[in-house]
Amino acid sequence: MKDVQRQTRTYLMSLFRQHGMNPRGDLGQNFLIDVNLIEFVVRHAELGPRDVALEVGTGTGGMTAFMAKEAGHVISVDIDKNMSALAAAAVQGAQNVTLINRDILKNKNTLAPEITDLIRQKVAERPHGRLKLVANLPYSVGTPVISNLIASDLPWERMVCTIQWELAEKMAAEGPGRHYAALSAWIQSQASVRILRRLGPNVFWPRPKVDSAIVSIWRNPAAAERIHDRRFFQDFLRRIFSQRRKHLRSVLSGMYRKQLDKPDVDQLLTEMSLAADQRAELMQVADLINLSNALQNTIRQRGLLPDSETDIETDSDDSETEN
Repeated sequence: MKDVQRQTRTYLMSLFRQHGMNPRGDLGQNFLIDVNLIEFVVRHAELGPRDVALEVGTGTGGMTAFMAKEAGHVISVDIDKNMSALAAAAVQGAQNVTLINRDILKNKNTLAPEITDLIRQKVAERPHGRLKLVANLPYSVGTPVISNLIASDLPWERMVCTIQWELAEKMAAEGPGRHYAALSAWIQSQASVRILRRLGPNVFWPRPKVDSAIVSIWRNPAAAERIHDRRFFQDFLRRIFSQRRKHLRSVLSGMYRKQLDKPDVDQLLTEMSLAADQRAELMQVADLINLSNALQNTIRQRGLLPDSETDIETDSDDSETEN
């Protein structure tokens, strides 16, 4: 493999000039140019021979090359064919790297099946294999990649990623506050989130207009077991937080009007010691899980489970970041 220490602004500018290329603004190509930070991300992933590392946003292959030295296998995905070509040169000779030139997402609610199938195959090849997402995530796919990976049945254990600072605040928001959202509750219901470091625009080339963060997310299977039906819970969170400031009685009566009438909702809230004027934005994750479970049980007993979209809507971002 080529010397990965050359992942610097000067080197990248020279590389792009050599190939007659420019960073693509439409893909939000902002490359991490601090080698120490690349090493920091990989080190905190604690990769080993058991691990299949999934990278989204290969870029020129700087982080990919670092991971190849530690992981059992690296699957790196980039939608830009030019980046895939540059990365192939950077990891030349590494037998444990698979580069994929395509979108990681089939749609906003689903990871691409060809990639999830490959992940399962590579994990199965390793005794006690496990998956770790280690990436300088493009801003625009940060939410769907992390959210959909959590929703999947893939054996992920940890995620260490760079994402937009605002998104990191939302993921890590503990309890009621302006950053607390459906995504906060969805992730924290099944994992632990820690912001490892805040990053200014100067550690990227070209510079983004906002700060970024390195986050670490650990899977918590015991916490996830509290959720009776994850698809129902995900839909419940999306819908209830879309009316986060309205009174709970009114919101639930509207959400499940085909399954429950208002007296049913009143009884359920009374049984759970929740006030009719409670608001979703003021509820702790555990209380949201309990309410979702109770609603799902009541509706299921009546054979009236609703058809549901399972994505969580969050604020969209216009920019992306790659390594």
